[in-house]
Amino acid sequence: MDITIKIKNRKGELHEVKAPTDMSLNLMHIVRAYELEPNGTIGLCGGNAMCHTCQCYATNNVDLPEKKEAELATLSRLPNAKTNSRLSCQIPVTPALEGLEIEIAPLF
Repeated sequence: MDITIKIKNRKGELHEVKAPTDMSLNLMHIVRAYELEPNGTIGLCGGNAMCHTCQCYATNNVDLPEKKEAELATLSRLPNAKTNSRLSCQIPVTPALEGLEIEIAPLF
């Protein structure tokens, strides 16, 4: 099953993408797959919640999984973190994300 997600890249361009829910992907994988950011600028730690390059802002009210300790620790070090900040590598693509809207955070 595919879901629809809206992603605003760092240039401010809005993309509506389809994401499969049956492939064990996370949002970082989707951003990479659609090449919404230049290669080498997103998910530099490989999706281990250790860098900030996949930080995004959730801009609508879709229930996301709770932040785990590693994600909270990384976000706490970022000067541009907001209350709606998430690491896209820590958000698995599931049917519950249907209609999610995110904005990729600036690198700094």
